[in-house]
Amino acid sequence: MVKARGHDKLEARLGYRFADPDLLDRALTHSSAVSPGKRVERSYQRLEFLGDRVLGLVVADMLYRRLPKANEGELSRSLNSLVRKETCAAIARELELGKHMNLGESEARTGGASKEAILGDIAEAVIGAIYCDAGLGQAYEVVERLFGQHISQAGNVRADPKTTLQEWAQAKGLEPPIYHEVERTGPDHAPEFTISVKIGAYEPLTATGPSKKLAEHKAAERFLVREKVWRETL
Repeated sequence: MVKARGHDKLEARLGYRFADPDLLDRALTHSSAVSPGKRVERSYQRLEFLGDRVLGLVVADMLYRRLPKANEGELSRSLNSLVRKETCAAIARELELGKHMNLGESEARTGGASKEAILGDIAEAVIGAIYCDAGLGQAYEVVERLFGQHISQAGNVRADPKTTLQEWAQAKGLEPPIYHEVERTGPDHAPEFTISVKIGAYEPLTATGPSKKLAEHKAAERFLVREKVWRETL
């Protein structure tokens, strides 16, 4: 197992010092670094489950307060953008969580500390650990500080790309998009999916992601950009 470094600098970046440092250590421990019999107890998986829910609640509350004129659909799109794995992974990179992960030797060799899916999970696990250590109030403060700068962009969030692509196809009188799994690579705990999307006679496009859902969304977004329905960047 590749051991994590000391956490003083990480706690400084978080703006929070743990009363129970073991919680933070567990939040940073990937299942590949733990023997099979202890993965439930010692890896980040349970904390990631909890942190995902805490993050969703806090961000929903922040959006409700900061975007008083947004309707339910706009709030939902903003929420989905802010709590998705890509945003969590970006936060993880800002915190340099990769330097502090506990990884198994094989996962470390294959670049686990920089994988988007793992970084996103670790960020959520750290939030879950803060909630366990000090409750919702402290977790709220940390999430607000880390995600606050992304909230300012929330009012301009695009609609779901798969929904947009389906509506675009329907408007042109075409059959709904067809998504096809082209390839799956990587180990079971960190797979990579390549998905293609095809509409009628249009040239198919492919995209890769850590889950089928994310790969489908990326493929739909690339299709919309290529057909000039969306711009390359917001």
